[in-house]
Amino acid sequence: MTVAGHGLGADVPAVGGAQYTLRVEGHLDPAPSRWVWLVKWVLVVPDLVVLTFLWVGYVLGTVVAFFGILPTGRYPKTVFDVNVLRWTWRVVFYAYWANGTDRYPPFTLRNLDYPATLDIAAPDHLSRGLVLVKWWLLALPQYVIVGLFCTGAWWWTTRLGPDNRVAEASAGGIEVLVIIAVVTLTVTGACPRGLFDFVMGLNRWVFRVLADAGRMTDAYPSFRRDVGDREPPPIDSRPKEREQPLPTA
Repeated sequence: MTVAGHGLGADVPAVGGAQYTLRVEGHLDPAPSRWVWLVKWVLVVPDLVVLTFLWVGYVLGTVVAFFGILPTGRYPKTVFDVNVLRWTWRVVFYAYWANGTDRYPPFTLRNLDYPATLDIAAPDHLSRGLVLVKWWLLALPQYVIVGLFCTGAWWWTTRLGPDNRVAEASAGGIEVLVIIAVVTLTVTGACPRGLFDFVMGLNRWVFRVLADAGRMTDAYPSFRRDVGDREPPPIDSRPKEREQPLPTA
């Protein structure tokens, strides 16, 4: 099956019985630097400044999309094509949520040759009923889960100095796992592959929820981690286990 609009083929995964049109992939550098991760949070500051304005525009665009989908069932193409999720994924893959590559993310919304890719096919039609409830009521369980992935899963409180000033910090599950990965990289010179694949599954879950909340798809995000650098194949095309013959008396 090919999803119209972006040439995505039969390897687009099915989620919850529907053809899911979002692809989130990231390929780990074979020999990442042991030390570059220490300064990446500074290097991406220009990206974060630009992304701040783009995300404001994205939020406003979802409002425009709501009033477009409600009467017509179609997402305005001009708004849909401003894919801030793609740029965001490249930045967090480079720095905070994966540390998967040392290649600096390009300043563009377009899909380029880069280790982290995100693509989503423009839907031919969206439910006018779901647009009223999916971004808040239906998405509430997903928000709780991805909130633990992104922030607040770990919290530190420390008293500093003679006046006992309190310093607080928090980190999400993804960030904690990436910290473990970069410390391991510094010590051993290699990123733990299993840990990277696990983090990719969490990232994929987060971006599926973002796409659903942004009304870009009607495929509800499944409650599962699709780990690994590549999207899994569609459920219907996965090899089925061979039935074992019943024992004979």
